[in-house]
Amino acid sequence: MDVIVAGGGVAGAASAIALRRIGAEVTLYEAYADPAGQVGSFLSLAGNGLRGIDALGCLEQVQRAGFAVPAQRMVSGSGRTLGETPRGRMSGDPLLSVTLMRGHLVEALRDHAQRAGVRIVTDHRLVGATPIGAGVRAEFADGSSVSADLLVGADGLWSATRSVLDPDAPRPVYGGLYSVSGVAEGVPGVTGEPAMFTMVFARNGVFIHLPAPDGTIWWSAQVIAPRQPELAGVGEQEWLQRLAGLYRHERLPLSIIEATTRLHRPTLMHVLAEVPTWHDDRIVLVGDAAHPVGAGQGASMAIEDAVVLAQALAGEDSTAAALAAYDRLRRARVGKMVKMAAANRDAKKSGPIGRRLRDALMLIGTRLFYEKATSWLYTHDLGTLPEVTEGAAR
Repeated sequence: MDVIVAGGGVAGAASAIALRRIGAEVTLYEAYADPAGQVGSFLSLAGNGLRGIDALGCLEQVQRAGFAVPAQRMVSGSGRTLGETPRGRMSGDPLLSVTLMRGHLVEALRDHAQRAGVRIVTDHRLVGATPIGAGVRAEFADGSSVSADLLVGADGLWSATRSVLDPDAPRPVYGGLYSVSGVAEGVPGVTGEPAMFTMVFARNGVFIHLPAPDGTIWWSAQVIAPRQPELAGVGEQEWLQRLAGLYRHERLPLSIIEATTRLHRPTLMHVLAEVPTWHDDRIVLVGDAAHPVGAGQGASMAIEDAVVLAQALAGEDSTAAALAAYDRLRRARVGKMVKMAAANRDAKKSGPIGRRLRDALMLIGTRLFYEKATSWLYTHDLGTLPEVTEGAAR
């Protein structure tokens, strides 16, 4: 089977690896001319995402690209600890959550994909696709096109593949939050091992921070803004001044903002209504193209998609049957995750009364109900993929 994977991020690279593992001839098309370098901030892989990485055969490489974060702490705006839980896992799970820069995760996956025999083509942005016989012809912005048996749309939130499948598919809308992330140095009380992932539920949003092994502090401010802000044309110092004003009531977040030495590009946080059509007989969506979930599970869910898609293609008699099986196997789990993420997002946007109620519930809930509420997510068993020899000939 010849497969085109459109999209060079986490979903695309993971899908390329998984499909190569089942013997497909895979070409990964990356939209950017130079995909190298660090784009975006940090992300975390929970236990379920790491088991997916293990199924792809590159767990050790990904673990080396980041660092383990055993636990997380929830803190009120006043500094009161609301609860502590294992980070992205059950308390007895020895597979610790990993936090790493998004670019480092993509680099590790892309390197593994190349060594497995995946062909990677840069500067090719998918803009359309046309059925041809039993296959599909992918069309790119530069006017070129290429044919294959299957097109995997891993082209993210603003997916062109989604619109190919359904011109009336929902479009992303602003979700009432934007995110600014950065790296700080020299803040007392935020260093130490093991790393603790801390979420401060502040007046104007959630402030996340954790110490990195090099002594720096990685942080992300998720800011409440009912009206979509204009991000372009705002300089680094102006962003820091804005954030300092927004978090002036919270001592530790303010100290971290004031100690920032590097700022990442601010991003708007979007939501997407349920996508009715994930596939036809020769095109399929994975990752954010099908279901942006948020709540720190975007990368993990995309990796799960990649593994399940490959398993379905290996286990069914036809591509059409495999894509239908993939849809059936993923819909319920992803739908449950989307609902969980929506509740998480609403909690971040709580007003004064809602914040007090949220804090009171967290004091009880994290201690009594956390493991029961999250076991479905973190203990999910994806199964395995075939073993292959790295560098297998195409």
